[in-house]
Amino acid sequence: GVLLDSDHNSRFLFNFTMKFSRVALALTLAPAVVAFTAQSRTSNVGAAFAPSTRLFSTAAPETTETVTKAQEPQVMRPPINLPWEGISKQLQEKFGYTPEQVAAYSAELDNNKEALMKLYKAMQLARAFENACNQQYMQGKIRGFMHLDNGQESIPGLVDYAIKKGDKKYSYYREHTHALASGVDAGAVMAELFMKDGGTCRGAGGSMHIFDKETYFQGGWALVAEQLPYAAGAAKSILMDRELGLSDDANIVKQNVAPPADDDRVSVVFVGEGGAQNGRSAELLNSAAKDNLPLLFLVIDNGRAINTFTQDIAKNSNVFEQGEHYGVPGLLVDGLNADDVAKGGKAVIDYIRQGKGPAILQVHTYRFNGHSPADPEHERGRKDEKAWARAEQDPIKTFEEKYISNGVFTEDELKDARKAVLADVKEAVKFADSSPMPPVELAKELEYPDAANTDYNLKQAPEWADEVNARTIAPEAMENVQAHIAALREKAKAGEISIGDAINLAIHEEMLRDPTTTIHAEDLQAGSSYDIPKLTQQTYGKIRAADEIIDEGHFIGKALGEAMNGYRPIVELMNTNFGIYGMAEISSAGNTYATTGGQFDMPMTIIGAGGTAPNQALGAEHSQPFHAYVMGIPGLKICTAASPDAAYGITKSMIRDNGPCFLFAPVKMMKEAKGPVDLGQCMPLNKAALLHEASEESVKAGTAVTVLTYLHGVKEAQISIEAIQEEGFDIDLIELRSLKPLDMDTIAKSLARTHKMAILDESTKSGGVGATISARVSEELFDLLDAPVNRLCMDDAPVPYAESMEKAVVKRGSDLVQGVFDLCTGKW
Repeated sequence: GVLLDSDHNSRFLFNFTMKFSRVALALTLAPAVVAFTAQSRTSNVGAAFAPSTRLFSTAAPETTETVTKAQEPQVMRPPINLPWEGISKQLQEKFGYTPEQVAAYSAELDNNKEALMKLYKAMQLARAFENACNQQYMQGKIRGFMHLDNGQESIPGLVDYAIKKGDKKYSYYREHTHALASGVDAGAVMAELFMKDGGTCRGAGGSMHIFDKETYFQGGWALVAEQLPYAAGAAKSILMDRELGLSDDANIVKQNVAPPADDDRVSVVFVGEGGAQNGRSAELLNSAAKDNLPLLFLVIDNGRAINTFTQDIAKNSNVFEQGEHYGVPGLLVDGLNADDVAKGGKAVIDYIRQGKGPAILQVHTYRFNGHSPADPEHERGRKDEKAWARAEQDPIKTFEEKYISNGVFTEDELKDARKAVLADVKEAVKFADSSPMPPVELAKELEYPDAANTDYNLKQAPEWADEVNARTIAPEAMENVQAHIAALREKAKAGEISIGDAINLAIHEEMLRDPTTTIHAEDLQAGSSYDIPKLTQQTYGKIRAADEIIDEGHFIGKALGEAMNGYRPIVELMNTNFGIYGMAEISSAGNTYATTGGQFDMPMTIIGAGGTAPNQALGAEHSQPFHAYVMGIPGLKICTAASPDAAYGITKSMIRDNGPCFLFAPVKMMKEAKGPVDLGQCMPLNKAALLHEASEESVKAGTAVTVLTYLHGVKEAQISIEAIQEEGFDIDLIELRSLKPLDMDTIAKSLARTHKMAILDESTKSGGVGATISARVSEELFDLLDAPVNRLCMDDAPVPYAESMEKAVVKRGSDLVQGVFDLCTGKW
């Protein structure tokens, strides 16, 4: 915001005085300034609304009466009292509409009694539903966190009026009313809150996670602002549908049918003005502007970040202006006037539908309830503001007063409408009450879309792949990529292909096999650091192969949005530690299939080079065990590959899997390790690999040890086998190609022979991969152990740059030789 000049304050506050005259409360100018000036020093009205713009009424009341100190309203955030003329002026100046076009938007609603009634019912449904939720919460039928939307009904009114069924909708945790206005069944929403099987997500999501595939209502996301890049990915999926000539069939599965010529779908993302201060907003605006995405950034400005006064923590809460740097226009509307929100909002949405790019709509409103029913609301000025807003800023009351007074509706007509809505809400509660609880088995069924033992070689490619490729890939580009693939295959046959090239080969084969496969990476045009995305953009174009800004969270989030909308994104991280920026998005990718009750698959593949090799010399930040960090995220399949063959086969399987998968390759072996590849074959995502088997003599002598390792540990173990055998010992060397799910069968089979185990682990002693495996072995295979598991893991200290210090932290082959010796001689 900006500091308002004194003249603007005076005019603004006189107008506010007029507002209070409705309830027979008159203010003099001086007390008003005392009440408001200090608190609204950074008003969210902004410089765009200086007096010269005449967006606000400037007429002062002819007479005022002095009020006592006790009568002064303790409101920290005055209303903006923005009339339709002010909205009209913005639409002309910022969006290029003519006065006649703006007048048509006004007449389209004002002259349509049926549309006005529909708008009113949408608001009443929102209010009645939330009131019912509050009652049921107090009765204990709704559990956990719940966030109500009372006072902000002009937003669901707009959704009902101007957003279509096929538009993609991404909301946040206060989304009940947005779902209802999008056409999601009220009974199903209430049943979800009741944790019932009849709920939108079969009771798996709850209040903060309403999803409905049929209406393209795609969340309900609980982490503040996380939904912003998801909505960008969804918007990009619309552009890809048009570019590739694909559309959704009745089951919302991609088919080789082009969208209609008048396809004007948009993606809508809802966010509070507090959440809009998140850095994801700038990234969203940049991405949306760069790609000309059909995206509406809908900011619900209730002046509170949770309950904190937003202007206490935000220098500028004029979010509608923040797109100017990116060429993204914004409109501010007054949520008190639902008809103006609907008219102005529709004009903004039509601007996007016409292919002119993204836009911002900021709705100035007030929330009547606390952050949640359990909220103590101790924040400065919150309780007084609530009481005042309920009396003075109720969009439903304002609508009723306006349209009864001007003769459009009678009191009986609106009363009958309210009665019908209340009956619908009553039926929704009844449905929720009668719906059964979900079966206990459902929790495990929702872990993965595809079973852990899936044979990906049996998955069929789209029958229309060649046809789509022919119309979307230029002949010269196809000739070049086919030559590139042929050269890589020759290297693979000769045993000369690297890990990076093997992954690149798998990616090209899969992108040609299934045109819904996309890829995101930094430095993508140049092939990134290890040639993993090499030649993808040159072949498939920028729409399918996207160079991204240097923020992994942003493009992982966009990939998530694509995956929810029928595409198979690959995310190349260069170095997997960069994924730390995307922990929220990776976590939600893992949760989405389960949270949505199995409605939305999440076919996303994340690939990168990681791990910590001896003598790596990369320092602490580039040597973090990110594979251990993500082990605790439910729903992820996590694999490693220390050879070109494993990297190739696992990559192909992950791209075909319908859930989120993460492949870690060894950063120091990406170009060094070379070998043959079993071309055309997918590998399982749940199996370890026995790379070396201890001799029967060593097993009988009790001098054999089961060694589990992965990434660089594979090389370290392989070069140590000779030294171990020279000491009179031997090992079963098992590469943990699947960290999750863990192949306990292969481990048990080996341990039944050796009865001793060492883990050469590329993660820390606390919370590492080895800690998880050791715990499971001790719990599930204890009777097979003759000695405690010997964990040869990284120390908890950060990895130093200097080789001399690094030896104290990072384990290597020499440590494995000593560890095997200790186990076989009884010293461990």
